[in-house]
Formats: sequence, C-alpha cells, structure tokens
Amino acid sequence: MRVGVTTFAPLSPASNTSTVKYTVFSPVDYVVFALLLVLSLAIGLYHACRGWGRHTIGQLQMADRKMGCLPVALSLLATFQSAVAILGVPSEIYQFGTQYWFLGCSYFLGLLIPAHIFIPVFYRLHLTSAYEYLELRFNKTVRVCGTITFIFQMVIYMGVVLYAPSLALNAVTGFDIWLSVLTLGIVCTVYTALGGLKAVIWTDVFQTLVMFLGQLAVIIVGSAKVGGLERVWDVASQHHRISGIKLDPDPFVRHTFWTLAFGGVFMMLSLYGVNQAQVQRYLSSRTEKAAILSCYAVFPCQQVVLCMSCLIGLVMFTYYKEYPMSTQQSEAAPDQFVLYFVMDLLRGLPGLPGLFVACLFSGSLSTISSAFNSLATVTMEDLVRPWFPQFSEARATMLSRILACSYGLLCLGMAYISSQMGPVLQAAISIFGMVGGPLLGLFCLGMFFPCANPPGAVVGLLAGLIMAFWIGIGSIVTRMGSGPAPLPLNGSHFSLPSNLSTIAMTTPMPSTTLSRPTGLQRLYSLSYLWYSAHNSTTVIVVGLLVSLLTGGMRGRTLNPRTIYPVVPKLLALLPVSCQKRLRCKSHSQGLFGDTTVLPEKMSNGMLKGIRDKEAVAEPIKGPLHPGSSPTFIVQETSL
Repeated sequence: MRVGVTTFAPLSPASNTSTVKYTVFSPVDYVVFALLLVLSLAIGLYHACRGWGRHTIGQLQMADRKMGCLPVALSLLATFQSAVAILGVPSEIYQFGTQYWFLGCSYFLGLLIPAHIFIPVFYRLHLTSAYEYLELRFNKTVRVCGTITFIFQMVIYMGVVLYAPSLALNAVTGFDIWLSVLTLGIVCTVYTALGGLKAVIWTDVFQTLVMFLGQLAVIIVGSAKVGGLERVWDVASQHHRISGIKLDPDPFVRHTFWTLAFGGVFMMLSLYGVNQAQVQRYLSSRTEKAAILSCYAVFPCQQVVLCMSCLIGLVMFTYYKEYPMSTQQSEAAPDQFVLYFVMDLLRGLPGLPGLFVACLFSGSLSTISSAFNSLATVTMEDLVRPWFPQFSEARATMLSRILACSYGLLCLGMAYISSQMGPVLQAAISIFGMVGGPLLGLFCLGMFFPCANPPGAVVGLLAGLIMAFWIGIGSIVTRMGSGPAPLPLNGSHFSLPSNLSTIAMTTPMPSTTLSRPTGLQRLYSLSYLWYSAHNSTTVIVVGLLVSLLTGGMRGRTLNPRTIYPVVPKLLALLPVSCQKRLRCKSHSQGLFGDTTVLPEKMSNGMLKGIRDKEAVAEPIKGPLHPGSSPTFIVQETSL
C-alpha cells in the first residue's frame, strides 16, 4: 500500500474561495465522469439483483468466501488508494524530491509478514471480523474495545476522505462541493448496501483501472509536453529533486532511508495486517493460498502505483520550470498543486480532464465503500450478533444493509462537520494515523506473546492510545502555536492510513528551526513514519508488564490456534546443533504460566522435549470451529 504524504494547509472554504477557478470541462469530460458513476452503480446493482431474495449474511459480508486472488489483490490496492494519496504523493515529490520513493522498500516486509503470519492465523480461525480474534485470544471485553476503537477511527476518516478532495476540486475546477459530496456518498452507499462485499470488490477492480488510466494519461501528456522523460530526469537532477540514500538513523528526521524502509513497515502492517477493511478481503478468498497470493500480488502493484505518483511529481516540477505558475497557483495549498497542474496540462484535450477527475473520484469511491462495508460488518458481528444470537438469516441480512446505509448517512454528516472545522480538520485527519499503531500492537500482543492476558491487553491498548494522542495532538498544538512556517526540511507528518496502494493525508509537524528542539518539543518532532512503531511498542510493553503483574495466563484457558509459534519458527532457522540445545526451551512456560500448543503443529524438537519431561495434558475448553484440531494445555511438572 502506498502512503501519500502532503503538507496540508488548513482546509476551510474561506481559504479556497478566493482561488481562481478553472472552467475547462467540455461535454466529453462530463460524459467520461458520468460513466464512472454509472458503471460503478451498475456493478453494485448487478450483484444486488443477482439472486435477490436469496442473499445471505455470508454473501453480503464475505462474498461467500469464493473470491479469486486477482480481484482481491486489486481491491486491496484500491482500498486505501484514496483521492488524498493521488493528490498528496506527487505534491510531496514536487516539494521535497524523490526521497519518499524509498517507502517502496517497506512494502516487501509490510506485505510478506501479513501473508505468512496474520493471514494464516485469521483464515484458519474462519473469522468474519478481525476483532473476533481478540475474543478468541482474550475475552469479549477486549473484542469490544478493539471494535469501538476501529469504528471511531473509520468514522472520523470517512468524512475527511469525502470532503477534502471535493474541496480541493472545487477550488481548482469550480465543481460544486456539496454536489460532489452528495454524488459520491449516495452512489457509494447504494452499491455497498445492496451488493455487499462482492460488489465492493468488483467496483474496486474497475476503479483501480480508472485510477491507473488517469495517472498514466497525465504522465504521457506531461512528459511529451516538456520534451520526454529523459528531459524530466535531467531537470529534476539539476535542481536536486533526485534524492540519494540518506542513511541518517535519527528518528526525528522526517524522511531518511531507515525511516521510510523500516518505520514504514509498521505503518504497512497496521493497514495490511490487522485493518478490518483488508482482513475482510483476505478472508473472502476461496482458499488460504489464494489469500496469500493476493497479498503477494499487491506488492508489484504498489510499486507501480508509487512510481507513477513519483513520475507525476517530477513531470509537474519540470513543467512549472518551463511554464511558471501564476500568482494564484503559487499561493495555493499544496494539496491543490496536482489539480492545477492537470487542468493546465490537459486543457484543450477533451475527455482527459474528465478522466483525471474520474480517477480522483475512483480513489474516493473505493476507499469510502470499503469503510462502509467494514464498519457494517464489525458492527453486526461484534456489537449486534453476540447480544442477539437468535436473529434469523433474513433479519440479519436486512440489518446489515440498514447498517451500511446508516454509515453512509453518517459519512455525509461527518463531511458536513469537516466543512465547519477549518484548521481543526487537520487534527481529525491525524486521528486515523494515531489509532492504527495501538491496534497493531494489540494484535501483536495476543499473537506473539502467550503470556499476555485480558487485563494486560486492555491496559496496553489504553496506554498506546494515550501515547498516540499525546504526541500527535501535542505536535499539532505546538505547530499551530508557532504560526505559519516555511516548508520544513525536517518536518513530520501524520499518516492517514495512510495506507490505508497506501493512502495518507497528513499534516505538518513543527518545522525545523535553527535551534534544536529539546524535551517534549523534541518528542513532538518524531517522524510520522515511526508513529505506528512507537505506539504499537507501547501497547506490547505495557501489556506484558500488566500481564506479568496479574499472573499471566495462569488459570486461564488459551486457544492455541490464536498464537503464532514464533519460537519454533525461529529455531527452524538455526543450525541443527543449536536446535538440539534449545529444544527443551522451545515449549517451556517459563515465567508466565501454562503454554498452549497444538500437537500436530509442534516441531520435532518440541515433541522430543515433551517426551523428555513428564507432561500432563488436558483438553482445552476454549471455542473451536468445526473441523478444527483438538488442542491441549500442556503443563510442565518437575522431574
């Protein structure tokens, strides 16, 4: 997933109405744009009408778990490839150069880890909601806490991702803000509520192609107008926009190789590893292998999308060296740069401005529809069904559609609230990125640490959220208090999971000054790409400490299918001689209590270690899905 980064000026109508508006749309452009909406709606209605009256809750929420890897991969790519990323990444390259391209290095681990750790665990548990895992691993309280945190995150995000691009589009093209907001909201609500996840996935496939064509058109026309890609590269090199590898390990520097390549991994994991919108797509695959292949397929797609966005930024830079910006354009907010460029570039080419606006709206449609569908699913599975298990299939299906419609109306309401927030909107944007890290930490705590218990999980999540909001909001307040500043070389941004192949809408952190920040000011200048790592680590450390103080899992039932066997996997990488020395420790409970294992999943070293000890095994009492393997709690006794 690609995270777009941009330095946003305060988004308020007042600040944009003075901007000169372009009226370059021809009838052909309106036809192209209308086709996007009509075809997206048609795909949704097709899947809604097909088998009408025989739909089940499984079809609406999980597409009957029969999706192939290619449509799932393209849907994964589109889910967080929002209009904000389409506008933000080229603007980042235009202002700061190609250093941001090294974020692509994080995609390898950011997708490899979900493919081989999170997807197998989730898929074998036959989940519908990712937060159902938290109840199987901990208890219902932890599940509800995770669900409410996710709902809060996505509701804030929906309004922003719907309103902000419409506002930028209005400032540049004269498109009516509320007409575009209502059009997007209504079309998206209808096909998501009626067609369910299958409609969302197939419309994502179509919208991904539209986004690709729109960006490709800009690259081809732009490079041709400035003398070709070789000329683009030469101009960018002469003006120091082609960045080398910056190996500065300082986490307070906005973009370095380490920050982008490794800090970005945690951001990717929070999006592609544990976010419900992505997990739901993995679980809709017909087999576990198809789910893993879809995750693999996202990697080259992400790289292509990132390279295209970087190229647009470089073409834009070269274009404005040849044809300088007008005064109004140079004073515009950075999120409007790309739109100004596209309208300048494609003027006089009927159909292409409409194609790019369709590309922009495709980004919004794919992201918002995924949000609606995932929110309706977690509300139904985590907050309704556990308390009303007697719901019939027909009533559950109808309620799921009503929930999707309700979130559509809520999205429109949040868009209106966003329009009234002015500069405070930047804080709302940042909340999305703040919440992703703690949720990642919560899942990692449960999956990798058998000793973690429910009290540790709840306290750890709260600690992670407090830390995230403390640093995040503190950074915004500090920056706002310092007043407007020049574009920073070492500023930091908040990613809007940005990332949601990645999305991000970000806000600038305090800009670099001559004096080095100290104390809390120094903490507030932490690069946004380390936020997920910092906040998820907070959850894990606090969760483990509280679990230790409250007795770990001693006396509690642990479902071994919820644990990823880290130690056996690591031991398998060691030489055989080392494995023999450590085999007894590979299954020991150590400090925290009982260890739960699956007999058929144990390594040879673990099995031999158990034979060397006197083990008492008793059947586990935790919930098991049909077809699951018998599990045991293995307790060590002294010899």
